[in-house]
Amino acid sequence: MERYFVRYGANRILGVFSPDSENQSFARGDQVIIRTDRGLETGEVLGPATEHGMALLGAPPEGRLLRQMTADDQREAVRIRQQAKEEIQVCQRHVQELGLKMELVDVEHIFGGERIIVFYLAEQRVDFRELVRRLAAEFHTRIEMRQIGVRDEAKLLGDYGDCGKPLCCNAHLTAMPPVSMKMAKLQKATLDPAKISGRCGRLKCCLRYEFEQYEELLDQLPPVGSEVDGKDGRAKVIGHEILAQKVLIETQDRVRKLVPLDQIRVVEKAAPVEDSPTADEKLE
Repeated sequence: MERYFVRYGANRILGVFSPDSENQSFARGDQVIIRTDRGLETGEVLGPATEHGMALLGAPPEGRLLRQMTADDQREAVRIRQQAKEEIQVCQRHVQELGLKMELVDVEHIFGGERIIVFYLAEQRVDFRELVRRLAAEFHTRIEMRQIGVRDEAKLLGDYGDCGKPLCCNAHLTAMPPVSMKMAKLQKATLDPAKISGRCGRLKCCLRYEFEQYEELLDQLPPVGSEVDGKDGRAKVIGHEILAQKVLIETQDRVRKLVPLDQIRVVEKAAPVEDSPTADEKLE
């Protein structure tokens, strides 16, 4: 029986689901009703669960793919989303009454009513036992508190990035990879925090996408400080153009030139220098 990738939940979980019947088939974009370990939920079919996709995901959550959403299901989903807006206001009132040091981010009401998940930010541990008791008594369902970070907040509430496309964390990313300033420097990205930070206020996830390729290309260039021979005689490497596979050299008569890698021969290779300057930075 063919299985399908389905995205579901407020934080857009990606799982693998099996149809209840061998006669059922689904297409990309179908809005469906699924059963997960959290209960009855709505989801969107992304496509067949291929072996390659499964290998990339590792161990995704699994469940049952029950049916396509009906008109009644659609109306119920809209009602639940409207109800969740009221529920977060109720949660906020109780948080204020109890004086809890936490910031409510969002409330997810599971389609089948099995539970309500409350997402919140907090700098320290919060004793929310009384809050859970109050909410369970008011909503008559299980309450699950989920502490998240600022990147998760952007995933829940964000829409589009500076590139004009949906946020990566809200589209295809299933994990939040670490991103460092080293990645921005190596790719010659501007170091202005306002321009390289995402909606979460942290470095943009996309800075990581090509980092490994940049490192591979950099390894093919002689490190800054290396002595090389070329048509202009002996020179020293003082910078790189990584993607163009060129090096900035300074000849013995203090002339600086940008030359292709295949036009020089390394005489003495220097040890790699962390955060070495780029060619553009040296020419400025």
